[in-house]
Amino acid sequence: MTHGDDPVAGRWELLRSESGEEMPLFQVRYDWVRNPRNRREMRRLVLESLDWVNVVAITREGGIVMVQQHRFGVGRETVETPGGMVDAGETSRDAAARELLEETGYAGGAWSYLGAVEPNPAFHDHLCHHWLARDVELTREPEPGPGESIVVRVMTLGEVREEMKRGRLQHVLALSALGRVFPLWSFPG
Repeated sequence: MTHGDDPVAGRWELLRSESGEEMPLFQVRYDWVRNPRNRREMRRLVLESLDWVNVVAITREGGIVMVQQHRFGVGRETVETPGGMVDAGETSRDAAARELLEETGYAGGAWSYLGAVEPNPAFHDHLCHHWLARDVELTREPEPGPGESIVVRVMTLGEVREEMKRGRLQHVLALSALGRVFPLWSFPG
C-alpha cells in the first residue's frame, strides 16, 4: 500500500451541496461526496465562516497583551491572544487591529503578518490569520462586544508559559500564533 503518491487517493468527487441551518458564527453546508477508495456516497458537514484573526501584541515595555474570558465550549475561563472574525469587506490586518482595540484598548505599533492556519479542515472552510503587533500602546478602555466579558492581562513570557502549564492557555489558535513569535516549549533532551 502506498500513501501520498497514489493520484486517486485524495480525489473525492463532489456530487452536490445543500445549505443547512444558519448559526451565529457559521453557515451549515452538507456536501454529498463519493469516496474514491470504495465508491461509497457520503454526506459530510462543512461549517462555512468568514476568516478569523489572532494577534500577538507586544507593548513597548515587552509585555504580551492577552485576554482572559469564559469559553462556553469548555465551560471555563481561558487565557488567549486577542482575536475574532474578519468582517465582510475587511482585510485580515484591519480586522486584527480592530479586534485588538475592541478587546484590549491597545493600538498602534509595527505590524507583521505571521501566516495563516486552517482551524479544523475536517469541517471548517476558512483560515485564521496570525498577526504580530510590536510596540502597541493602551489608547482607550476596551469595548468588547455584547456577548463578551474580557479581562485584559499584560503578561511576561514566563507568565504565558505558566498559564500553559496550568492548562488555562490551551487554545490551539492562540498557541499557533504565539509559537510563531516565542519559544513556548522546552523539548526533552
